[in-house]
Amino acid sequence: MPARWRRWACVLGLMLALPAVAADYVALPGGRFTSVLPADGKAADAQVAPFALRVEPVSNAEFLAFVTANPQWRRDRVASILADARYLTHWAGPDTLGDDALPSQPVTRVSWFAAQAYCESEGARLPSWYEWEFAAAADATRRDARKDAAWRESILGWYARPSNVALPAVGGAANVYGVRDMNGLVWEWVDDFNALMVASDSRQQGDPDLLKFCGAGAISMQEKENYAVLMRIAMLSALKAADTTNNMGFRCAKSE
Repeated sequence: MPARWRRWACVLGLMLALPAVAADYVALPGGRFTSVLPADGKAADAQVAPFALRVEPVSNAEFLAFVTANPQWRRDRVASILADARYLTHWAGPDTLGDDALPSQPVTRVSWFAAQAYCESEGARLPSWYEWEFAAAADATRRDARKDAAWRESILGWYARPSNVALPAVGGAANVYGVRDMNGLVWEWVDDFNALMVASDSRQQGDPDLLKFCGAGAISMQEKENYAVLMRIAMLSALKAADTTNNMGFRCAKSE
């Protein structure tokens, strides 16, 4: 994470007035697993320490409670450096949801800064990529279902859903850990989203890991058959911390 973003992240803690509503977290054991992004850039497994993860993505109702308690995060007051012009624009008003943002739907059009601030209000943080990937690899009965072609195909089906279709409510079927909606509902911010690919300035300086960048990154990734996961990496790598999109939400994590 660039130093300037870390400085802003520190400021976020000072900007919070009251905590968000209480949420359920479940403990995940962590462990070694094969990530699509090898820990050494070549073939090494990732190591994830035990952590707790929010059961569901943050909903519109929960984020509304947050901005009500912390009005500096309303769309009419948020600093432009912390969120782009699309931030919460689907809400009927700065503190009103409306028909296009139902209470039970996952909140979207939120920036990384806003998501991080919300998580801090719960005494939490955004999950790392490895934590998110570890949790998302599970299905209802297995900790790692990624070798199951049918399971992978079911996840890919989500990408065929038109982006203008209303989002379902949070609360889908739980995976083996008790976590819901890891796949098939929204894209999700992770803490280290901007470190998943080599930055353009490194590319211009003849970085030896050039093949990690953009489309060529697939050459150096493992588990290439898990196309849905690779799509998420490409999406996250294309964003800046102040960006918002129609389908980008988030959940929070806690270190054990």
